Amino acid sequence: MKNIAIIMGGYSSEYKISLISGNVVYQYLDKTKYNGFRIHIFKEKWVYVDQNDAEFPIDKNDFSVTVNGEKITFDCVFNAIHGTPGEDGLMQAYFELIGLPQSSCDYYQSALTFNKRDLLSVLKPYGIKTAVSYYLNKGDEINTAEIVKKVGLPCFVKPNKAGSSFGISKVKTEAELPIAIEVAYKEDNEIIIESFLDGTEVSVGVINYQGEIKVLPITEIVSDNDFFDYEAKYKGKSQEITPARISDEMTKKVGETAKRAYEVLKMKGFSRSEFIIVNDEPHMLEMNTIPGLTTESLIPQQAKAAGISLQDLFTNAIELALK
Repeated sequence: MKNIAIIMGGYSSEYKISLISGNVVYQYLDKTKYNGFRIHIFKEKWVYVDQNDAEFPIDKNDFSVTVNGEKITFDCVFNAIHGTPGEDGLMQAYFELIGLPQSSCDYYQSALTFNKRDLLSVLKPYGIKTAVSYYLNKGDEINTAEIVKKVGLPCFVKPNKAGSSFGISKVKTEAELPIAIEVAYKEDNEIIIESFLDGTEVSVGVINYQGEIKVLPITEIVSDNDFFDYEAKYKGKSQEITPARISDEMTKKVGETAKRAYEVLKMKGFSRSEFIIVNDEPHMLEMNTIPGLTTESLIPQQAKAAGISLQDLFTNAIELALK
C-alpha cells in the first residue's frame, strides 16, 4: 500500500474550490492500492487532517508528519491546489528538491502556464492563435485611449497570474477601464487586457493516460452571465455541454491544437485548455494545469464521457507520477 499525500487549499482566492477538489480525490482514491492523507497547505500552516479533523503539522524538511509518535512519509503527492503555490511551480520545485514524486507537471511548465502572457507568447510561434492583448504591470501609466486603440471594445481585463475567473471584467466603454483594472490588481500585480472574441467557447482536457497523450471529449460552455466568470464556473450559472455541439472537423482541429500545446510544452499530468472558436479558428485563452476535480468539474465530466471513472483517472495520475 502506497501512502499518497493529497495536497489542497493554497494561498489564493481559489482555496475553497481546491478543498472540494482534494476531498473528491480522497473520496475516490482506490483504497485497495493507496492510503490517502489529506494535507492542507495554507500560508499559516501545513497540516495533515485526519478523519476526525484533528490536525498534525507537516515537517517541511522532508514533507513528513508525525502522528501519535509515529513518523509517516509519502510515496507520492497528488496535487489538487488551484492557484498559488500549487499551480505556479512553487510546490513542484519544492517536491523536486526533496525528491518526492507528484502528479502535476514540472515546476517550469507550471510557472509558464500560470502566466497567461508568457504562455501565449511561447505558443504563438507554433501557429496557435490568440486574442489581441495589451499588458500592464502595477504602477504603469494607464492610457485608456491607447488600450482601446489596440484591443477595441468590448474587451476583457484579467489578472495575468490567477485562475478561476477571479478579478475578470468585461469592459464595454473606455470609462469602465480604470475600475476594471483596479479589480484585476486586487488579484495580481500584472494584468492582461484582451480583445473580445465573439464565438463558441470550448474547454478541452488533455492527459497522459496509460502512457499515451489523450484528448478528452470537448465541452462547450454557454454562460448565463456575460462571460464564463466565477459564478458561471462554480455556481451553476452556465451550461456545460459534453461533447460540444461543433462539427467533427472542428472537434479534430481543437483537439489537435490542445494536444500540440501539451506536447510543445512537454506537459505531464492534467491540462485543460480554453478556446474561443472565431471564423473556424480556435483561439487559445489559457491552459490550467490543476483543473477543478469536483464531481461537477469539466475534466471529470470529460473523463466520464470518455469512459474513464474518477478512480481510474486518479490512479492513472498517481501511477504515472510514481514511474
